Amino acid sequence: GREAMAVAALDQRNQDATCYVGNLDEQLTEELLWEMMLQAGPVINVHMPRDKVTGSHQGYGFVEFRTEDDADYALKVMNSVKLFGKPIRVNKA
Repeated sequence: GREAMAVAALDQRNQDATCYVGNLDEQLTEELLWEMMLQAGPVINVHMPRDKVTGSHQGYGFVEFRTEDDADYALKVMNSVKLFGKPIRVNKA
């Protein structure tokens, strides 16, 4: 009982601390996105789904911050910031 609850709570919190980042230029890498988002707060994980055939990412990614507050802050300061001339979209995942 209690252990399952703790795990569920952890999963829930991670989701709350995760931002969806869209409209990404094809030149953008996980490393660059990580560096960029570090300016908003401590980053735990960056994931950019890739096309299995071409290996290029599909113009969006997910950034997990340490806390929900960090993610909320990133939402405020990073939305519409231009990367490679394209304004990125940042939403809650």
